[in-house]
Amino acid sequence: MNKWKIFSNGLLKENPTFVLMLGMCPTLGVTTSAFNGLGMGLATTFVLALSNIVISCLKNYIPDTVRIPSFIVIIASFVTIVDLLMQAYLPELHGQLGLFIPLIVVNCIVLGRAEAFASKNGIFNSLLDGLGMGLGFTMSLTLLGIVREFLGNLSFFGMKVAAGVDGILVFVLAPGAFLALGLLLALVNTIKNRKKA
Repeated sequence: MNKWKIFSNGLLKENPTFVLMLGMCPTLGVTTSAFNGLGMGLATTFVLALSNIVISCLKNYIPDTVRIPSFIVIIASFVTIVDLLMQAYLPELHGQLGLFIPLIVVNCIVLGRAEAFASKNGIFNSLLDGLGMGLGFTMSLTLLGIVREFLGNLSFFGMKVAAGVDGILVFVLAPGAFLALGLLLALVNTIKNRKKA
């Protein structure tokens, strides 16, 4: 299989957020700012890439009867590493993301890629798949965070765009996540439909 196609699937054709609609809990929960979206996406990418590598290495040694529990233990190990590293070196971001970091363990994107791809393919292809899906997820979360932060606070990556003017408060609240995601999905689908025509 073409290496570029494996990598680019997660970015565009099978984007976890905009196409597959997976991982909606962190997508809607942490994207109140672009930094939060970027941080959550990169943490998930780290876990996806490394867990895919380890699962691909061990696929022939894990019995079918304990396959899923084994995958979860491997994924949980990398999530713990990410959680501790963020707590030590990025405490402010860790405080913002809170419970969503440990929840990467049960994120259907991570477990789905372990089951659907890493357990059936070689190490390098599994790494590319994990990076592609993770970076696609990162791109989606960051974009959603940019939209919500700009509309809600009139800021971009924490820098105020318009001083003395208030944003639309609903976009930094929970309902704003649904509104912003709906707008972005409509835009993505419009672009895809124009390309087909």
